Amino acid sequence: MIARRAGERASVADAQPGGPEEEEDALPALGGAYGGHLRMRLDALHELVGLSRTRVESEALSEAGRVLDEAAARQRLSSRHTVIAIAGATGSGKSTLFNALAGVPVSETGLRRPTTSAPIALCWSEGAAGLLDRLAVPSRLRRRPLAGGAADTELQGLVLIDLPDHDSALTAHRDQVDRVLGLVDAVIWVVDPEKYADAALHERYLRPLAGHAEVTFVVLNQIDRLGTEAADLVLDDLRRLLDEDGVALGEHGEPGATVLAVSAATGDGVPELRELVARFVQERSAPERRLAADVDAAATRLRPAYLADGRAGLDERARDAFTDRLAAAVGAQAAGEAAERVWRRGAIRACGTPWLRLYRWYERLRAHGSTDPRLTSPVEEELTARQRVEQAVRIVADEASRGLPTPWAQAVREAAARGADGLPEALDELTASIGDPAARPPRPAWWPAAVLAQIVMTLLQVFGAVWLVGQIVGVVEPGLIPPVLVMLGGIIGGPLVEWACEGAVKGPAKRYGEEAERRLREAAAACGRARVLDPVAAELMRYREVREKYATVVGSRSSARIVGGARLGMNRMGATRAGVRGR
Repeated sequence: MIARRAGERASVADAQPGGPEEEEDALPALGGAYGGHLRMRLDALHELVGLSRTRVESEALSEAGRVLDEAAARQRLSSRHTVIAIAGATGSGKSTLFNALAGVPVSETGLRRPTTSAPIALCWSEGAAGLLDRLAVPSRLRRRPLAGGAADTELQGLVLIDLPDHDSALTAHRDQVDRVLGLVDAVIWVVDPEKYADAALHERYLRPLAGHAEVTFVVLNQIDRLGTEAADLVLDDLRRLLDEDGVALGEHGEPGATVLAVSAATGDGVPELRELVARFVQERSAPERRLAADVDAAATRLRPAYLADGRAGLDERARDAFTDRLAAAVGAQAAGEAAERVWRRGAIRACGTPWLRLYRWYERLRAHGSTDPRLTSPVEEELTARQRVEQAVRIVADEASRGLPTPWAQAVREAAARGADGLPEALDELTASIGDPAARPPRPAWWPAAVLAQIVMTLLQVFGAVWLVGQIVGVVEPGLIPPVLVMLGGIIGGPLVEWACEGAVKGPAKRYGEEAERRLREAAAACGRARVLDPVAAELMRYREVREKYATVVGSRSSARIVGGARLGMNRMGATRAGVRGR
């Protein structure tokens, strides 16, 4: 009889313009019905999962992958249907309510528990086979309601699922409930005056699914067992429990869960429930709302992997400190000071008196032939430099990873560690390729003039000495003052020339040492940047990219809840309590 009436109704609809067939053709596919914001969030979530596979643990990404899979699966199915599951505890009367909405005894009721052992589907229109296949509802458990006039017309597109008891003693029943609840577009939770505060219901279902309040109905059934005042008290207490669970209540025009009281046995409140469900189905937005709530839940679970306290990244101070440590490791400052000393020593040697140069030559000859162990380089110098390089890399890795979530902080440290492998050897090769700036310092242009002046002073000394010896021998006419003055001028002029050269060489020697230090410092900085800072910056850039994707996934509507966390939850709960007190 049900099949015959459904066939008659379908034939009438085919004969009338604007019937279901034309309506189906006029409606876009579900993929096209996804709002631009939701589509953007799904694309961002897909890119986020792709960018994070090698950084974030697979368990943290599994829920996001499941949401993407379910979104793709739901997109391929009918957009004209809204799948609503009726769930409840044993004895709550959900099957009775299911039959009341159907207008015909479809689901078995009775005292035997559990009564419903498998999901039963009730479809108000054709074309939902794919959805029911996805829910694994067998063909023998798919039903059609009786023709009910305008009420049935308003429920066109509704697919109602009667689930087994969520607190059934059979594990298979509970598994079916959990599986189907993850696939339907909305849920009607049926509670009774005895079990509405059941901890299993609130802790296992309502509290974890608090973010799905917009696709949730909570129906207090069996109010015929209570008086009017008692029913109001129980209903207010139910709202209080939902508030504590974090479930937003759709009151005063705010989006949230719908809470109402009915009696499936007497029919009290059932028409109001049918009207609310019909309006909900005709909006055809339940799949998108459910999917948006799933994305919100996935974003909440992923939050520790993408958001952390503090500011991540490397500032200029940390980069300069890393460069300073590498420069100290390669001995840039010591090399500059050595170059400055060599420049000054070369100038003094070139411009010094011959007698002083002869003395210094003798000192060098004696030093080079010495076997004093204090003059040899310490063996630990290379190990000390390696330790300094490793310490510099470790410090900059800690600076870069500070404020990052754990997966990305680990990725930054690993990138820095890979760059540190072979960095000391690369710095040694770089230092060798630059050469020792103190080996052959350049000679200034004024050195020949200073050397010539020193030669003149030496010649004056020799000439005065020869002149004086000639007077003593009698070869030259006697006259003590002239040769003594000439020789004294050479003796005094030589040190004066050397002192003047030593003063004139201070500025160029210092600049030469600074230039040598700068070249070695820049070379070490370039090597450290290429091997350590650039890979670390790449990881930080990748983190910033995934964080932007995560912000897109969170979306403007739920970003405050995701980022604010418990604070917003407390505000919402306080506002809901205020609404309850107002009632």
